[in-house]
Amino acid sequence: MLIRKLFAFESAHIVRNCSTDRCSRSLHGHSYKVEVLLEAHALDHGQMIYDFGLMKNGIRDLVDAFDHAVTFWNRDHHAYQNACQQFSARWISIPVSPSAEQFSRLFFVLIDRILQLTVMQNGEEDVRLYSIIAHETETGYAQCFRDDAYNPRMGLIDLENIIFSDQILNEWKDPNLFTMLLRGDAIINPSAQHQIPLE
Repeated sequence: MLIRKLFAFESAHIVRNCSTDRCSRSLHGHSYKVEVLLEAHALDHGQMIYDFGLMKNGIRDLVDAFDHAVTFWNRDHHAYQNACQQFSARWISIPVSPSAEQFSRLFFVLIDRILQLTVMQNGEEDVRLYSIIAHETETGYAQCFRDDAYNPRMGLIDLENIIFSDQILNEWKDPNLFTMLLRGDAIINPSAQHQIPLE
């Protein structure tokens, strides 16, 4: 069974080397939608795959990091990278081009890491990330599956090569969230209050 959670954000980028001249040479923005699809073959104690409320912390913070931010490829011209950092408080440097395809892979790697480190407290042990769909426009999206996310032929996405600006980090509920992901620290879900005795 699958469940889906939809997130939305506004963000700007340049997609270098793409075929469309406007996209490859001009800073522009999109109203993005990101769908997180979780899969499980068993339900938790609340008869759910994963409580949507559990996504309001780390997962939502990571997606929201891109809202009103400029995202750039860390291989772009240094003058452009410096300008983004100088004139925007919210910026993200990533190790791949900020295309819809790479956004879907990037979000897969980030959210998969959160789920891998999460200590489940209500019988959600079977849940795993199934897919990420990144909508760049109303009519166009990219969908990433596990094999895509970790495929070196599409470019390696190492967490160590992602940099969030200080403004973004300071706005998170836990400013140390990304450091925790890098270190592999456990993320502990809240315990559930069981009103009906479990067998």
